[in-house]
Amino acid sequence: MPRRFLRLLTRPHIAGLAWWSVVSRLPVYLMSLAMVLVVREQGGGYPQAGLVSALYTGGMALGSPLVARRVDRAGRRPVLLATGMTYPAALVLLVWATGPADPAQLVLAVLAGAALPPANACMRSLWARLPLEEDERATAYLWEALLTELLVIGTPVMLAALMAVGSAGSALTAVAVLGGIGAVGLALTPLPPEAGERARAAAGQDGSPDGLLGPLRNRALLGLLAVMAASAVPIGLMTLAIPAFVDAHGTAGRTGFVYACWGIGSAIGALWLGNAQTERPVHRRFPWLVLAFAAGTALPLLAGSELTLGLALAVGGAPIALVSAAEMTLVSTLADGRLLTEAFTWASLSTVLGEAIGQQTGGLLADPLGPHGVFTVAVGTALLTALGAFGCRGLFARTTAAPATADTGTG
Repeated sequence: MPRRFLRLLTRPHIAGLAWWSVVSRLPVYLMSLAMVLVVREQGGGYPQAGLVSALYTGGMALGSPLVARRVDRAGRRPVLLATGMTYPAALVLLVWATGPADPAQLVLAVLAGAALPPANACMRSLWARLPLEEDERATAYLWEALLTELLVIGTPVMLAALMAVGSAGSALTAVAVLGGIGAVGLALTPLPPEAGERARAAAGQDGSPDGLLGPLRNRALLGLLAVMAASAVPIGLMTLAIPAFVDAHGTAGRTGFVYACWGIGSAIGALWLGNAQTERPVHRRFPWLVLAFAAGTALPLLAGSELTLGLALAVGGAPIALVSAAEMTLVSTLADGRLLTEAFTWASLSTVLGEAIGQQTGGLLADPLGPHGVFTVAVGTALLTALGAFGCRGLFARTTAAPATADTGTG
C-alpha cells in the first residue's frame, strides 16, 4: 500500500492537489479544542469556552452544506478562495479583538465555523471526478481514510508544539492561517487536462438539480448516511469509555496514549489490508467490513489494564479506515455526479452526528454502567449497524445515472 499511495500522490497534476488538500485540512480536527484553550487563556471559564466551541461546531454544521452546494454550482475555485480568506480572518479577530465577555466572540465563532473551507468534501469529490482507474480511485479513498487518522493523531501534537513556543492564541492563529493558505492553494491548483476538458463540457449543463434537499432525495444515499451515522455511535461511546477505563485502572494522564492506539491500529489496518479492498464490489464488501468493525469493538471487553486496552484498541481498530474508505467509495457511486461535494459534506455531518450521540450517551452511561458497560453498549450498537448494512446491500448496489464530471471554475 505505501508504494500504491506514493505512485498515486506523486502523479503530475495530482501531487499539488493532494499536498494543498492536506495543508487546508490542518484546522479541521483540532480547532474546537484550540478554541477552548484560547478562551481559557483569555480568562474565560469552561462554560464560556464550551459555548464558543459549540457555536463554532454549530456554524460548521449549518453552513457546510450550503457552502458545498455552492461548490457544486459554481466550482471549487471561487468558494475555496472566499472561505480561505474569510476563515482565518474570523479566527484572528476572535483571538486578538474579542474577549470571553464580548458578544462579538460568539458571532465570530459561528462565522468561522460556517466559513470553514470545504477541503474534505472538495478533495473527495475530486477523487471521483479525476481520470483514474477504479483500483486507483479505491486507493485514493483509502488514502483519505488513512489521512483522517493521521490528522486526528498528529494535529493535536502540532498544536501542543506551537503552544510550547507561544500562546494558545498564537497557535490557533498559525493553524488557521495555514488552513487558509492551503485552501487558496487547492483553489489555484489546476486539474489534469482531461478533467479540464470535462469541466468545460459540464459548464453548459445545469450545475445542480433543483430542490431544497439536493442529494438527500436519493434513497440509496440516505440509507448509506443512516448506516454511517449509526456506525459512528459506537466510536462516540468508546470515546467516553476509554478515559473512564484509564481513570479506573491507571493514570488519567495516559489517556491520550491509550486513545492513540486506536488510530494507530486503524492506520496499520489500512496499510496492511488495503491491497485486498478491490477484489469484491464495494456494496458487497461494505457490510462485512462493518461486521469486522463490530467484532473489533468487542475486544476492549477483554481488557484489564491500560496495556491490554491499548492492544485491544489497536487490533480492534484495524477495520475502521477500511470502513471509511468503503463509505467514501459508495458516496461517489450513489450520489448524483453534479452533487458530489454536497453529498460528501452530508456524509461527514452524519458521522459527526453519530459520534455526538454516542458521546452524549456514553457520558450518561459511564457512571451507572462503568466503562465495560459502555463498551458492551458499543458492541450491541455496532452489531445492529452491521445488520442494517447487510439489509441495505440492494440499495447500495444501485448507481446514479448522472456521471461525475469535473467541477467548473478549474481554469
